[in-house]
Amino acid sequence: MISGSGGGQDGGTEFTADGLEVVLREACETAGLDSDGAELLRLGSNAVYRLSASPVIVRVARDPDVLEEMERAVRVARWLEAEDLPATRVPARVTQPLVVGGRVVTFWESVQEHEEYGTVAELADLLRRLHWLEEPESLRLPYFDPFAKLWGALRQMDGVTADDRAFLEERAGKLNKDYDRLDFVLPFGMIHGDANIGNVLRHRDGQAVLIDLDGFALAPREWDLILTAIYYERYGWHTRAQYEEFVHRYGFDLMNWPGYEVLADLRELMMVVWVGHQVATSEKSAEEFGRRMYSLRTGNSRRDWKPF
Repeated sequence: MISGSGGGQDGGTEFTADGLEVVLREACETAGLDSDGAELLRLGSNAVYRLSASPVIVRVARDPDVLEEMERAVRVARWLEAEDLPATRVPARVTQPLVVGGRVVTFWESVQEHEEYGTVAELADLLRRLHWLEEPESLRLPYFDPFAKLWGALRQMDGVTADDRAFLEERAGKLNKDYDRLDFVLPFGMIHGDANIGNVLRHRDGQAVLIDLDGFALAPREWDLILTAIYYERYGWHTRAQYEEFVHRYGFDLMNWPGYEVLADLRELMMVVWVGHQVATSEKSAEEFGRRMYSLRTGNSRRDWKPF
């Protein structure tokens, strides 16, 4: 690892397109890669760059405290490659993660030149294969605690009213008690952690692959099925036919499980809080946060929620 000078409020280089240019250049030089002509694809929880000189994606994390998490993601990627499970790969000869300017940087093989998502059915196939694998202890996967993540996110949420924050915290407290009483029925084990259609990309060879390996953990497998279920049942982002194919391919219908509503409410709350983190910097996010809060408070339909 290498480190550079700070500049941001968290002690790292300013998390802006201009501020991160030096981070990208220094990290690529250390990794033996050429950053000239790199394209900034997005600037969110990560700054994501596509290199023009080689088929590599560079991710710079906004959160400076994710080094251990990204070390684990790299281990997971290498293990999945050894298991021949279709997933995003890391370049074989690059030692990573790196810390440059107080920012954690990782390198990933580019899936293809343009983002093309897989299908809900392919997501089911990938999850079924993943859930059959027995993870080695060397991965050092953490036990999944959704409420540790949720309470931390609630504490760090800026730009929302005190009333909205109090409402969300009260809802989280109730769900915490309900979650503790759940009786999970699928085998406990390794999960992806954020399994949804947005994390299945079409590889240039035509194969669907899992991406975003940061959230691998040990948990009830139901967690990997909940997003597809609520995308269909609550938001209408998947059709009935797509959801039925997902159930058929995976072999289990989460909506028939008695704990479905609690898990759905919890995952939905996390989605609302995630948008809430962006209200101070994005007018679009502020509008969506207001829409979602209204639905939570009134119990109205979520069918007008917009995917992010």
